[in-house]
Amino acid sequence: MENKISKDLSGQTINLVNLIDYQTGSVVSREILKKDNGSITLFAFDEGEGLSEHTAPFDAVAHILEGEAEIKISGKDNNLKKGEMIIMPAGEPHSVKSLGKFKMLLTMIKF
Repeated sequence: MENKISKDLSGQTINLVNLIDYQTGSVVSREILKKDNGSITLFAFDEGEGLSEHTAPFDAVAHILEGEAEIKISGKDNNLKKGEMIIMPAGEPHSVKSLGKFKMLLTMIKF
């Protein structure tokens, strides 16, 4: 895997909320950093959008930057709002559902 940093962001102060825009009926993502041992990705979910249940090979931290979301981990519903985060363990099934428009920063780390 290639190590990659979004070149236009390297060495700069970043306002994450303003870095990505909502698109009607879509989930928008922007990769900020990608390394062999993890990644940082910014997401914007339009109202009613989500990610179906899946697993990931890395532990992941979802940090809500704006709005509210339901993140289900191994069948347990967790409602998060701006400023809150949750850790999703590697290999555990999880899904994401918007509760209105929301933005989140997803950090995946392989230990």
